[in-house]
Amino acid sequence: MLAGLAVILTAVGVYAIYTIVQLRALEDLQAKTIDRNRTDSHVLLRLQNNLNSIALTLRDMLDGSEPYPLTAWRGQFQRIHTDLSDALAQEEKYAPLERSADQRGYLTRSVAEFWDALDRLFGLAAAGQEQEARTLIRLSLQSRQEALSTLVARLLVQNNETEQVAAERTHGIYARAERNVYLLLAAMLVLIAATGVYLVQSNRRMFEQVAALSELRSELAQQLISVQESSFRSISRELHDDFGQILTAVGVMLQRAERHIAQRPEDLRADLREAEEIVQSTLEKVRSLSRALHPVILDEMGFEEALDQYLPGFQKQTGIEIHYEKDGPGRELDRGVSIHLYRVMQEALSNIARHSKSARAAVRVHFSPEKVVLEVEDEGVGFGGQEKQGLGLVSMRERAEMVKGRVEFLDGSSGGALVRLTVPLEPVSST
Repeated sequence: MLAGLAVILTAVGVYAIYTIVQLRALEDLQAKTIDRNRTDSHVLLRLQNNLNSIALTLRDMLDGSEPYPLTAWRGQFQRIHTDLSDALAQEEKYAPLERSADQRGYLTRSVAEFWDALDRLFGLAAAGQEQEARTLIRLSLQSRQEALSTLVARLLVQNNETEQVAAERTHGIYARAERNVYLLLAAMLVLIAATGVYLVQSNRRMFEQVAALSELRSELAQQLISVQESSFRSISRELHDDFGQILTAVGVMLQRAERHIAQRPEDLRADLREAEEIVQSTLEKVRSLSRALHPVILDEMGFEEALDQYLPGFQKQTGIEIHYEKDGPGRELDRGVSIHLYRVMQEALSNIARHSKSARAAVRVHFSPEKVVLEVEDEGVGFGGQEKQGLGLVSMRERAEMVKGRVEFLDGSSGGALVRLTVPLEPVSST
């Protein structure tokens, strides 16, 4: 889910950045190209109108039907000159950025040359040389005006072409933005569908695991109750049969000893010794039964002392050689941690005695400031790839969870089974 969310957020972020870049490019194109080009075209049309007015005026000056001298047209040209100069200033301001400096300067220089020629014309007219002035109009001014009109027309065509190119770029930007919207929607749908399928499968697996775990816990509870009842029955039989018979026998021997007090003192001593042995045997059985029910030494001496007492007895009882190792400075453990470590060790050794066919086993305890690790390893047949769901193994898992630890069922270095229990510990406060 986190990976899917990260991919979605990344895709949205990339799309947002790309869209912002495209919008800024569109804004820049609009401001620097389209709007500027449109304004410049309006100015060029203004220039073209002024040039057309100049052409009409020059034609009227050559007509000769008017009774006015050529100098009479100076005022009209002065008005055109003022408007044309203002239009040229506007054109310089709004000329497209793609137009080179030489192109922008050529129009200004050409207009200036035309006005210089016009000033010479009025100079000739003022000197009374009107015929030479009209010749100057035909030979120079009209051609200059036509060249200026052609230049302005060419600039208008360039502006139109630039505007078409800008329109195509704008259309391309909109097309890419639209395509990216569709791609983003498709990617979001794919990601949502993939995430949904993954969540469905993950939830299904989780529910299956929960159902299996619930069934396993139910089975474990039933088996634990059965084992508890079986243990209680065993204890009851032990108390009723063995201890009852033993105590009955002790009573009979004491009665017999009472009869022998006066008759045969030697037989009395023998009976007392036999009674003492029976009582001692009974005491050992009571202690053994007590240890099976609950290792009292855990409460009295701690986990390490309990191991020191339990392992030799297990070795003597089963004939399995036990190698015990302790690593790290020992420390006092919580009672709950001690009992669960002890029970896991008991269960692991019991499994070795019942199933492993191993003649040797190793018990290792590693203490560190933040955890304690218990390892029980044998040299037997190992787990053999079988499902590790037996009652004893499930019980070990339950005990590990109760102390927030982790139990692992691994293959040992010698081919046998290795049970490793890791339990986190509270840090020891320094005083």
